[in-house]
Amino acid sequence: MFRKKSLAQFIEELKGHEHIVHWHEVEPREARLRPMPDSVDGRIQAALSKRGIKQLYTHQYSAYETVRKGEHIVAVTPTASGKTLCYNLPVLQAIAEDDSSRALYLFPTKALAQDQKSELNEIIAEMGIDIKSYTYDGDTSPAIRQLVRNAGHIVITNPDMLHSAILPHHTKWVSLFSNLKYIVIDELHTYRGVFGSHVANVIRRLKRICRFYGSSPLFICTSATIANPQELAEQLTGSPMRLIDDNGAPRGRKHFVFYNPPIVNKALNIRKSATVEVNRLAKQFLASKIQTIVFARSRVRVEIILSHLQELVKDEIGKQSIRGYRGGYLPKQRREIERGLRNGEILGVVSTNALELGVDIGQLQVCIMTGYPGSVASTWQQAGRAGRRHGEALVVMVAGNTPIDQYIVHNPEYFFDRSPESARINPENLIILVDHLRCAAYELPFKKGEEFGPLDIEDILEYLVEERVLHRSGETFYWANQSFPASEVSLRSAAQENVVIVDQSDVANVKIIGEMDRFSAMTLLHDEAIYLHEGVQYQVEKLDWVHKKAYVREVDVEYYTDANLAVKLKVLDIDRTNQRRASALHFGDVVVNAMPTIFKKIKLSTFENIGYGPIHLPEQELHTSAAWIELTETDPQLGTNILEQLLLGISNVLRHIVPVHVMCDRSDIHVVSQIRAEYTQLPTIFIYDHYPGGIGLAEEVYKRFDEIKQAAASLIRQCPCEDGCPSCIGTEIEGPNAKKMSMQLLDLL
Repeated sequence: MFRKKSLAQFIEELKGHEHIVHWHEVEPREARLRPMPDSVDGRIQAALSKRGIKQLYTHQYSAYETVRKGEHIVAVTPTASGKTLCYNLPVLQAIAEDDSSRALYLFPTKALAQDQKSELNEIIAEMGIDIKSYTYDGDTSPAIRQLVRNAGHIVITNPDMLHSAILPHHTKWVSLFSNLKYIVIDELHTYRGVFGSHVANVIRRLKRICRFYGSSPLFICTSATIANPQELAEQLTGSPMRLIDDNGAPRGRKHFVFYNPPIVNKALNIRKSATVEVNRLAKQFLASKIQTIVFARSRVRVEIILSHLQELVKDEIGKQSIRGYRGGYLPKQRREIERGLRNGEILGVVSTNALELGVDIGQLQVCIMTGYPGSVASTWQQAGRAGRRHGEALVVMVAGNTPIDQYIVHNPEYFFDRSPESARINPENLIILVDHLRCAAYELPFKKGEEFGPLDIEDILEYLVEERVLHRSGETFYWANQSFPASEVSLRSAAQENVVIVDQSDVANVKIIGEMDRFSAMTLLHDEAIYLHEGVQYQVEKLDWVHKKAYVREVDVEYYTDANLAVKLKVLDIDRTNQRRASALHFGDVVVNAMPTIFKKIKLSTFENIGYGPIHLPEQELHTSAAWIELTETDPQLGTNILEQLLLGISNVLRHIVPVHVMCDRSDIHVVSQIRAEYTQLPTIFIYDHYPGGIGLAEEVYKRFDEIKQAAASLIRQCPCEDGCPSCIGTEIEGPNAKKMSMQLLDLL
């Protein structure tokens, strides 16, 4: 007979488990409170006290008072610390004082906007003041749109809508722009890389239109924990920011545990699949009716774990008490799941990182992660889902087979002692900047000497006049083209001329599910590629390169594809150099000529190669920025062949380590090794931004190269394989002592 256990009993049992490689305890903390400020309207105070809020946490109080003084703020607090009040309170207060005040809320995703709207409307209903708040996104019906434009006190939208539907039609939004008091940017940390660089330019356009209508709104930003919130907020909004980080929210005791699955193949260091171990752990908690959330990296994994778990526990607790939660669910389903979690009807939820962003799901006791989520910031956000205010909570990260998962579990201090990553953006990337200058000129003419960010833009405007996009009359530049520029610019990628992805799984309902820049499409959307979209697997049936369309069909397979690129790199310009003992480190501009040759099919669980096929596509050229290290002295006894394999092995490790140190996706940055670089004929490893013009990642690598090099060395040293495996330098290196030679070569870099 199965006996139910409490969480405390499980924690005691786990402590002696052989596969637990690290145990970390986060101490509990009491709430720090301040009295409700007198300036808050009585009706708002009454509505809040109905919800049990009679005092404010210290960070909410500071945020309210600082905004009232007329300063822009960025509030940084962990998950579930009540940060929405940091912006709702000053906004509602301003509207209660002056009915003509308006506010614009920006959320990175539609789901989050819907969530915040329902919470806001509940407070407004209890206040008894006639405040209208509306979401304005692709789902808003045309009938309501008119109403939102004229009467909405609070307009809740996302950057894509602001860019393509609101700013270009600002003349319909006069009452919003002329009375705009506050702009709220939530989940600030999601605006990084290419997306963040675009959004910074969208905000420049927004400020320009506000100036035209005579308003100068205050920015209220909130962010999860990253290393540089103030710098990012200032770069994104172009305004000086006051940092609010005195978090007063309480928290219970939290046990953070790293679990490494057992090894099944010693020589190659292949471990049992993380998914299998996650199922086994989750089953024990659920059978004892302990509320548990399981995070998986992709939608496919979510569905696999969900069906396994529902089978495993259907006799004990019933199928419906475990649910999936991911981006593709309809709002109604998601509300139902959130409600079920809050009132305890649902015991377990398996989720992609859709729940990482601040959706309110009440208190869960256990959080299990399938593999390392990819960044320190993301991991803490997922961990924040367990044990939200009081009582003990357990967070278990089950490591996968990848180099980075193994690096984290063997170096727990790297994770626990390190501040989360910095988020990088480069709004001055010329390709992105020119695109938004075209959009801005369409919205309002440019005067000579007008500013748009820190760069002098007159040369760009003159160039656009030569291209017949603008027309110059005296001191003013006017839009002179037939096109609608915003429709040609996607905020999610850097280059124009994207490849459109067409899903034809259901012949009666063919739909476009996404787009991708051409350079990435070569390796991710070639014929027969497995393409993951929001975690669903699609196979590319045909890539029509001429018309820029990729036709895909939904599939369910146990492998992914990885394309080989034949890459030629030419150095155009060296900006900075650092001469070292036996090598030289450079940063500058490069041109990359890439041509995909073949693709491999790689098994999801063991990462072994199970097949391949050819790719027939033309060569593409990319101008970008790169950091590269060249070896000026090498051991002559090594021989060219071995040296080339060692460089490849080190590149494999760097490919996994670099994204962790510069906070980007694995596809944002590429690593290429050359035994004789064209430029110097020396053995070289290039690390370049995979976007036209670069977005500042390679520069970060140049600045932090030593830190990255040490991390790579310790990954190789601590890998338990005998002499190279897919989790470190690969298995391609001939002869004995591959790991030792790799370490010696790294030391020379």
